[in-house]
Amino acid sequence: MGIALSHLLWEDGWGVSILRGSAVTVVVGVLGMGFGLLLGLVLAAVKWSRVPVVSQLADVYTVIVRSVPGLLVVYLIFFGSVEFIARVGTFFGYADAFQSAYSFIVGVVSVGAIAAAYAAEVFRGALDAIHPGQIEAARAVGMHTGKLYTRIIGPQMFRYALPGISNVWQATIKDTSLVSVTGLAELIRVAYIGAGTTRQPLIFFVIAAVVFFVITLFSQVAFGLVERNLNRGVRVV
Repeated sequence: MGIALSHLLWEDGWGVSILRGSAVTVVVGVLGMGFGLLLGLVLAAVKWSRVPVVSQLADVYTVIVRSVPGLLVVYLIFFGSVEFIARVGTFFGYADAFQSAYSFIVGVVSVGAIAAAYAAEVFRGALDAIHPGQIEAARAVGMHTGKLYTRIIGPQMFRYALPGISNVWQATIKDTSLVSVTGLAELIRVAYIGAGTTRQPLIFFVIAAVVFFVITLFSQVAFGLVERNLNRGVRVV
């Protein structure tokens, strides 16, 4: 069994394909998470500030995205933009380049759009956790808005939000598997192709599961270290 597995992974080249697919999964997850955090932060700030109309639109976005399956979000973005991307690529004379990068771009945007809906609620909850008296005191002494956000609101918000953001990341890295339907050669897509080609589905899907477990395990350790550093010297009342 061990010899057959070694032959399958290294002599047949599937090991390199799995490593490459794992790298694509991590890159899509990281970029999608970054996009999701930025968009989620904007949505949370709008909802927290209760900006008329805009805050209601932010509520609609987060409710809809969190209410439908992630796969449906991927399909809507993929099929809703494929014709537009093709026209843009043709207009600029880079149709082939646009098509080759399209699956990757859709993957990042789709994963980020899903992550943003959940991150927005995490950030909003963290903002609500900040004691209003601190903000009132800062404004009373004449602190301008920029310093208020960078010295009082921002640091506390991120400290309160970090455990929730860790959960969003865990969900995001698993949501990258949904992108396989676009044809992007991420981990699940490679495992699916390998399983069909070699007729060894158990081996490939077990390997994919182990890779996801390792990624999430290291992620939990990293988030734990960051959380301990942020909470260092903080007195819990």
